[in-house]
Amino acid sequence: MHVFYSDQFVLPLPPGHRFPMAKYAALRARVDASGLVDPADMHVPERASEEQLALAHDLGYVGRVCRGELSAREQREIGFPWSEQMVERSLRSTGATIGACRAALIHRSFAVNLAGGTHHAFRDRGDGYCVFNDTAVAARVMQAERRAARVLVVDCDVHQGDGTAAILAGDDTIFTFSIHGAKNYPFKKQVSDLDIHLPDRTGDEEYLAALEAGLAEALARADPDLAIYLAGADPYEGDRLGRLALTKDGLARRDRMVLTTLREKHVPTAISMAGGYAKELEDVVDIHFTTVQIAAQVCDEQP
Repeated sequence: MHVFYSDQFVLPLPPGHRFPMAKYAALRARVDASGLVDPADMHVPERASEEQLALAHDLGYVGRVCRGELSAREQREIGFPWSEQMVERSLRSTGATIGACRAALIHRSFAVNLAGGTHHAFRDRGDGYCVFNDTAVAARVMQAERRAARVLVVDCDVHQGDGTAAILAGDDTIFTFSIHGAKNYPFKKQVSDLDIHLPDRTGDEEYLAALEAGLAEALARADPDLAIYLAGADPYEGDRLGRLALTKDGLARRDRMVLTTLREKHVPTAISMAGGYAKELEDVVDIHFTTVQIAAQVCDEQP
């Protein structure tokens, strides 16, 4: 299983900022120490190119990001102050999902981006800690390279993948499935190909039942050559921004359900970590690490 990481490209943030930048280095340390992945299969991603970004983003927006010309309002909407490090990290993280998609398709298996899942970025603007939409870009890159014709996005972050839905609206070759909190951010929802809106405090059993039905429908309608799975840690009951009530065991069962189902359907899958804002950073890292661990286990199982 190939894994892509970009935690060495650190985004400088002001003191007290609530984005958990430290989780990425801590997650890679856990993966390294676990022995789950051969060191030769751990990769620093290439930067996403302007040509690749243009498959999902407006070039004027891409240029403003890269040249440091974002307005104060645009920076507020993203939630990060502009810096050269922000640009580099955003390009590398998007490149990591592109790399994971390629690896998954080449090896007919799973591959992982230890970051990514920046699903609130729209075609011409960023939002909600998301600069570029790595999922939409990577899906379109795989199509442009003729590696995959049909792509399924399975978004299990607690927040709707609104940017992904908007960018890919009307594209019947990429199916967007989002299961998320109904009353959570973004407060103005977009329309995915399949949305499941869950009430506050939804627990393990209700969530898993809804996910199982949604996943079956999405696979039947999408008929995908490739899946991109956003394994958000923020449906966790201890998440500051989540509003759902899944336990760590429930999240592990979610990952196993999604990945086992995709494996049984012979769908190569790129996995990204998406959000996670628990009070204790270690809880976020633990949830993300379990996702990687389950992916490695399912890889070794017979489909």
